[in-house]
Amino acid sequence: MILVEVTYYPIGEGTSAARYVKEAVRALKETGLKVIPGSMSSVLEGNSLDELFEAIKKGEEKIISMGIKRVETIIKIDHRLDSENSAEKKLREIS
Repeated sequence: MILVEVTYYPIGEGTSAARYVKEAVRALKETGLKVIPGSMSSVLEGNSLDELFEAIKKGEEKIISMGIKRVETIIKIDHRLDSENSAEKKLREIS
């Protein structure tokens, strides 16, 4: 399993990005991947980088379709091959 943390920064429409990020998260969920929204970023779980990047692209496209002219997207990838890799497992290990 590959974990990706993604943060979208819509630029140019005031200080609150909540409505844009909410729609981006909705687009991420529509891909069928497991999406775990957080207060500052969202985590996606997938089997391939291709499917994860396609989901990230859909989230960014959703924000752009809402009239935003600039989006900064920050991506962190945890691609672990030697053992189970899931957000749930990581959270269990630190609780």
